[in-house]
Amino acid sequence: MKCPGQDTQYWSEDAIFETECPECGHPMEFFKDDATRRCGGCKKKIVNPKMDFGCASYCKFAEQCLGTLPEEFVAQRDDLFKDRVAVEMKKYMGTDFKRIGHAAKVANYAEKIGKKEKANLPVILCAAYLYDIGVKNALEKYDSTEPQYLEKESPEVAKQLMKKLGAKEELINQVVEMVGHHNRPEENDDISRKILHDADMLTHMAACEDKNSVDDQEFNAKLDKLFLTTAGNELAKQVLVEAK
Repeated sequence: MKCPGQDTQYWSEDAIFETECPECGHPMEFFKDDATRRCGGCKKKIVNPKMDFGCASYCKFAEQCLGTLPEEFVAQRDDLFKDRVAVEMKKYMGTDFKRIGHAAKVANYAEKIGKKEKANLPVILCAAYLYDIGVKNALEKYDSTEPQYLEKESPEVAKQLMKKLGAKEELINQVVEMVGHHNRPEENDDISRKILHDADMLTHMAACEDKNSVDDQEFNAKLDKLFLTTAGNELAKQVLVEAK
């Protein structure tokens, strides 16, 4: 079956349009299903300005459907994929709104820290959403949500969920590795693990009411020892101290 968006029988009059090359201004004609076309003036490959690549962010058949995807899109593909992971996580967790909210907050902090640390955001954010995804199995098997049980059960659930969405093997392996380790990262560990650790810790600490009774100077000193990244430490002081 052909994707309806690419089937000409569903096309309207605006399926073929003219535009100007953003590089040199030369006139160009695009069909709506052209991912790219080469400009007749400057000869550069130009991305179709009206094409919606939304489905290609998660569809494993995207390259066969659209042809060779533009480099600009490939660079963003994993980043867009994390939104699909977030939706799938919510479906899997069902009505467990407390843990869904926790995962969303971890991802939010992880994104802020990751941007400042210039880290691999797609991997970090997918891992943030799936960090505790094994909680249902942990409760059923061990009647516990202790970290050792979460890191035992989360990898397989995360792996199957990402496979279902058509994730690349490399991305799956990276995320599975991260959700399978809830212990404090070592000094020489990957920056992604440190960022996820800081984001998860900050989420737990922000929800703790006892922080309001601690002296600010003493609290700052403790944060310097607890958080592993510079950006995580800075964000923690903003969230936990300045907002008190």
